[in-house]
Amino acid sequence: MNGKQCKMARVGLGLSPQELASRAGVHYITLRRLEAGESVSEDTRDKIEGALSDAGATFSKRGGRIGATVPE
Repeated sequence: MNGKQCKMARVGLGLSPQELASRAGVHYITLRRLEAGESVSEDTRDKIEGALSDAGATFSKRGGRIGATVPE
């Protein structure tokens, strides 16, 4: 998962940055750094991806295109 996928999933799930950060157990500023394309640790990325996946998001990368899908 990259920052763009993270933001797509978060918005699609209707979560604020603060809500997602709380669910993932990371600081809000760290989440914003990831969404801005800045570097975060692999552990942090895994926590955020896990929180989004728990909420129903799935991530893909095919043919150079990235995506994030959320339940309707």
